Amino acid sequence: MERTRIAKVDEAKLVRRGQQIDGTLHLTPHHLIFVHVPPPPATSDSTTERPGQSRPKEIWITYPIIQKCTLRLFPSWSPHLSSIRLQCRDFNFYCLCFKDEKKARDVYDSIKAWTCKLGKIEKLYAFSYQPQNPEKDSNGWSVYDAKQEFKRLGISEKGADRGWRLSNINTDYSFSPTYPSLLVVPSQISDNTLKFAGRYRSKVRLPALTYLHPVNNCSITRCSQPLVGVRQNRSIQDEKLLLSIFSTTSSRDPLSEPNTTPPGSQTPRSSEGDLPSLSPEATLTDAEVFEDEIIKHGANVELGEQPQVYGAQQHNLIIDARPTVNAYAMQAVGMGTENMDNYPFAKKAYLNIDNIHVMRQALEKVIDTLKESDLTPLGPNKEALTKSGWLKYIANMLDGVGIIARQIGIQHSHVVIHCSDGWDRTSQLSSLSQLCLDPYYRTLDGFIVLVEKDWLSFGHMFANRSGHLSSEKWFNIENERSGGDSNRSSPAGGSNALEDAFLKAKGFFNKENNKSRESLVDSDTEVNPMDPSYASPKRVVTPSAGPEGKHVTKVKEVSPIFHQFLDATYQLLWQYPTRFEFNERFLRRLLYHLYSCQYGTFLYNSEKERRDANAQARTRSVWDYFLSRRAQFLNPNYDATVDDHERGKERLIFPRPREVRWWSEVFGREDAEMNGPIVSLSAAESFSHHSAPDSSKSHELLPHPIALSGVETAEKAIGPGAVDIGGKSPSRSRSPAQPARLSGQSLSSPAQLQEMSDAGGSDAMGSMKNGLEALRSGVAALGMAKGKPGPEEVGEEAGTGEGDRELHGMARKEMEIEMQ
Repeated sequence: MERTRIAKVDEAKLVRRGQQIDGTLHLTPHHLIFVHVPPPPATSDSTTERPGQSRPKEIWITYPIIQKCTLRLFPSWSPHLSSIRLQCRDFNFYCLCFKDEKKARDVYDSIKAWTCKLGKIEKLYAFSYQPQNPEKDSNGWSVYDAKQEFKRLGISEKGADRGWRLSNINTDYSFSPTYPSLLVVPSQISDNTLKFAGRYRSKVRLPALTYLHPVNNCSITRCSQPLVGVRQNRSIQDEKLLLSIFSTTSSRDPLSEPNTTPPGSQTPRSSEGDLPSLSPEATLTDAEVFEDEIIKHGANVELGEQPQVYGAQQHNLIIDARPTVNAYAMQAVGMGTENMDNYPFAKKAYLNIDNIHVMRQALEKVIDTLKESDLTPLGPNKEALTKSGWLKYIANMLDGVGIIARQIGIQHSHVVIHCSDGWDRTSQLSSLSQLCLDPYYRTLDGFIVLVEKDWLSFGHMFANRSGHLSSEKWFNIENERSGGDSNRSSPAGGSNALEDAFLKAKGFFNKENNKSRESLVDSDTEVNPMDPSYASPKRVVTPSAGPEGKHVTKVKEVSPIFHQFLDATYQLLWQYPTRFEFNERFLRRLLYHLYSCQYGTFLYNSEKERRDANAQARTRSVWDYFLSRRAQFLNPNYDATVDDHERGKERLIFPRPREVRWWSEVFGREDAEMNGPIVSLSAAESFSHHSAPDSSKSHELLPHPIALSGVETAEKAIGPGAVDIGGKSPSRSRSPAQPARLSGQSLSSPAQLQEMSDAGGSDAMGSMKNGLEALRSGVAALGMAKGKPGPEEVGEEAGTGEGDRELHGMARKEMEIEMQ
């Protein structure tokens, strides 16, 4: 209790949604508890009511759930009460009012001490929580077994070889600290090859299997960005690994020459013969068909020309989730995106999904429309909600998920997904695609396995993204009276005021400039681009350590990535209300416990960190809470039948991005407050068909978002602003080591595509093109002077050496100039 300045405050007031409640505030080491006695019901007979008959009610607020805390002080003689306003991560807003100014200050200091001054994860509630019935006898830590899940997918040490094997190269996490201990890789690839291939990927997060389709044997693999840099580094082992991944469904040697048999003469694989005759493709929108056509014909000079087929697959795809300009900008700091001249057996698509900083700012704008919820019952401003861009980003993500699901489920292709470090956007796209492809993940148990596999095991940085230890930046005193000489002369006061105004203006412009940099430098971590270790493949990101080894929250690394995943899952649940075993409340409570710190599941950044901290023995799993209360989280409309020959019961589901809506329940609002009038038809009836709901009865549909911002192959680049560094037409062949195209926009229609391509790209792309061209010229000259090999000469151990770091330093300086 040493952190508690005050343990109890009588005669406190709590204001929420404009309603004021009198009660008593208790401060414990892990919770704020407001106790109040509700008034008797209006229909009761007041003459028969006895004092104390109403049972007290309690409002519990766990400290880590507090996002922002603002103290406003007034002296005791003031007509206003001192207050503390709490903005919580579960989108509840409270205002605590106190008659005594000192008590308000003590409560504020106590809240601050129990949140941002803990210093260590081990001091959070999860390490002292003792569960009661019904979850006391549960063991959620045993729900996920990696070997068992991959065995379900058809991969095991004793099973038939389906082109994949289990690798123990990372058993002790020494190979890749942020990856799971068990990796699944192509059978043809040895661990020795993996060691070299890992050096070419950021954080040694090389392509590893996360999903294998049980019908057509096509795969989803995930990784991080390659360490291309301005020298256009390459790795033969990485290229060999990707070729083997794309060839796992081929009966021929995956390392043999690419198959050039015309598509029409190929016989379908045995697994394809089992596919339903009623294809979900018949329900695709024009925009989705357009996206698929762009991917299908991206390698050909003329649309309609039959593509070559490599390894028995037509459209094997590398997904770079980032905006194209961001992907190429990372070359200046030793990273970047695949040079498709080195991957002629695949195509690459950019999805134009912005980074963690953009998503954090979007949610902050949503919160701005809700933050007066403690003082007023008025609903949020719908225009401001729209301008936040939150729904646009959810729709864009779902469109990208649709592309991946169609490539695997309809086009029978393999997909490799990455963003920057492969633990944010990659986790979103990979897990949501599996929700669409596999009915198992739409069950309660399957969804838990999906979260464990693609988020927890593959190293989503829950500690960094959630900010469990809070930050002093989130605590503010609005009108604290400052001491000092009150008789200070007016000239000095005027000078100080002028200086303050100048500093505020300077801060504003720096802030705007930083926003630009954050959007352009597409890193998933808060790093200094001038740090020589930035491009190091084994650089491991851990919670920042402050004085005396205390952990602190990096505010710029906090971002609602997992929240977006749950929001996108809610969209699928709303669009397909009979296809999910769990209900909306399950998703809402899962988001709450992401921040509650009551369980150990989401407290660390990786599987290794959880194991090092012995979290399984020292804390409880969040799945204890859900599995012991299973009945509360089941969907009564769930239909488990899977029949690909009956419409509405197919194995595959595809997102409908135009129908995204506000998840009003999670924001603590009525549906009508955020989405307009409720649809008069039942959800099941309204969304059982693929036609759009009647817009007169529901919220207005969005224009169909197109996440695809470009497609690139060894022969051609296609998309808005497709620019060849060498000045050649995008439709003609490119010289080696030259990126195909640069663009930060999305495709919208074939006509706009041609118009933008003819225009030669955006100004931003032109600027980036010139910058990269100058950097390459300087690198080439410096490399020749030092006798360093060119990119085409890099062999077994391609990566980032000391000489390259010097070159990256030059590139970073150029990058700083470009961004300013």
